Amino acid sequence: MSNRLVVEAGARRLRADRALAAGFPEHSRSAIQRAFAVGLVRKNGVAIGQSDLVRAGDLLEFNLPETRPAEMLPNPLPLDVLWEDDQVIAVNKAAGMVVHPGAGTGGDTLVHALLAHCAGTLSGVGGVERPGIVHRLDKETSGLILVAKTDAAHRGLAEQFSGRSVRKEYLALVAGAPALSAGSIRKAVGRHPRQRHKMTVFEPGEGGREAHTDWTVVERFGKRAALLRCAIHTGRTHQIRVHLKSIGHVLLGDAVYGFKPGPLLPPAPRVMLHAERLRFTHPTTGKALDLRAPPPADFVDLLSALRLSPG
Repeated sequence: MSNRLVVEAGARRLRADRALAAGFPEHSRSAIQRAFAVGLVRKNGVAIGQSDLVRAGDLLEFNLPETRPAEMLPNPLPLDVLWEDDQVIAVNKAAGMVVHPGAGTGGDTLVHALLAHCAGTLSGVGGVERPGIVHRLDKETSGLILVAKTDAAHRGLAEQFSGRSVRKEYLALVAGAPALSAGSIRKAVGRHPRQRHKMTVFEPGEGGREAHTDWTVVERFGKRAALLRCAIHTGRTHQIRVHLKSIGHVLLGDAVYGFKPGPLLPPAPRVMLHAERLRFTHPTTGKALDLRAPPPADFVDLLSALRLSPG
């Protein structure tokens, strides 16, 4: 079905793509641009380009291109779905699962699993029948991740993440116990200049990108370890891992950033970081949502071991 728009009387001459973006906010700019690219936008019955000018009284009509099937194959892997509607799905990602396909990944990523779970319900993101990833978790990090099922939801969630209005809270098990009960870390984070697989903190003016993490002690296990709750206001790669290391508290199991097991600490099966809570606004209904993901068994088991062991 064609979408129709009559440019309002008194409107100034403006580009056709801007007129349609203003008239159809439910469609993403990329979707409208694709319609222009394949000749599906007409002004007074004649196909036009996105930079053509329109004026008051012009009739604009357009169709959206059909969504292309995703090139990757769905894989019906088990998913812990915490919340879902026709726009958004929230999943408690298992530790060890890669979020998005890339070099060296197989067909067992979260995207492959979502393609199977959401079969027939994806309206397409970017013109392709695929889930829209708006934020990521490291492979070893477990917990809450939001995924858009439509272009409109993808745009709305991406705006919230980029605008830093999403509240993100993590649980972290760290070596050593902070002397203070809470703190705030504001140190730029960027790629390590020599070890390119790692990130590091930078002093002001030396590089990196702004990063901000607040932390609170939830539980201490003597002086050996502590459970922290971390709220991040930015989303830099490995942010919590390098920020906590910078104050002397590397995450248990995080060998990349210097964790070394010892006689006073039980062995950690992975980097002990769990994305527990997300607070955000539903991108199409405007409803405030507060979602939580319970920690997985390996996290709970290590907590129990720390509580039972001496020290």
